[in-house]
Amino acid sequence: MSTAIYKKGQGYWTRQMSTIAGGVIILLGAMWISDFFKNTDWFDLDPVYYRAASGVLWVGIFGSLLYYFIWLKPRSVDFLVATESEMKKVNWSSRREVVGSTIVVIALSAGIAGFCKVWDLVFVTFFSAIKVLDTPT
Repeated sequence: MSTAIYKKGQGYWTRQMSTIAGGVIILLGAMWISDFFKNTDWFDLDPVYYRAASGVLWVGIFGSLLYYFIWLKPRSVDFLVATESEMKKVNWSSRREVVGSTIVVIALSAGIAGFCKVWDLVFVTFFSAIKVLDTPT
């Protein structure tokens, strides 16, 4: 197996961001696995040694896998390179379009919530009037 970076100059930002995201997930996993050894009492050693060893082992194993899949494995590298080239072709919305769409979504959500609240009050009033629903006064 070669340790040279496959397609070194291509897909730079996609690989960088994938590496950062994977690194954060790996570090969170290391924190999670080290918590399992919080109260261990094996061989009369302080639990901090087990916690440190498990965290380092976790980061070493999964960091190596991350490096392999993002930087060395041809199939996954080709996918990341193709993803970056396709993202460059996307026609991104302008700030004005995004703000306008956001306002429409918020207004419609508020309108639907208000509509549901009004009908809820109508039904509560109706069913309270016909003594099907007992509401505190």
